[in-house]
Amino acid sequence: MVPAPITADPRVRILALPRPVGAACARNLGLNEVRTEFVNWADDDDVFPDWSLGLRLETFTDELGWVAGYSEDWLPDGSRRLWECPAPPGYHAAGDVVTYWPRPQDTIPVGPTTILARTRLVRAAGGMGGLVQGEDYMAAVGVTALAPGVLLPLPVYRYRKHDGQMTRGEQYEELELAARRHAHAFGHGLRNALTSRT
Repeated sequence: MVPAPITADPRVRILALPRPVGAACARNLGLNEVRTEFVNWADDDDVFPDWSLGLRLETFTDELGWVAGYSEDWLPDGSRRLWECPAPPGYHAAGDVVTYWPRPQDTIPVGPTTILARTRLVRAAGGMGGLVQGEDYMAAVGVTALAPGVLLPLPVYRYRKHDGQMTRGEQYEELELAARRHAHAFGHGLRNALTSRT
């Protein structure tokens, strides 16, 4: 159920699907409807600080395809814990970010939901792939493989931790490594294909 203030906002368009399709499909179908130059995806129980989108937009130059940052785990007691991704802050050439993800079981190189990217770039990267979970790993490695970007050393996203989140429990763990293996192979394969052409 979408809150009334959101549905009343003329800038917001609601995409109602006839049946549950999973996060990857829903986000890809939503990407079809994006009319803005930039896009950022998010989970429905997380938040962006008020300044987050504006600061990342101001960081863009004509050369950049994406701007990302750190995230914060938002704990049940209301406190927050900084999460610094393996990729270092600063400028990253196209294909650089995935090199900070040496093995699928290692920490992902950048927080996918921290990425504000050019919409055409997310589409060119194949959107969210088709994984049943970890779908935004695909978008993160695809976008960062195709264009240069900047990682800000600031927490631009708050990731709410709670007992009901999808990313907890045995059922999630059963497929996590398989999803990571697929996204890892995609990111490294795309980088290798593009660098071998130069």
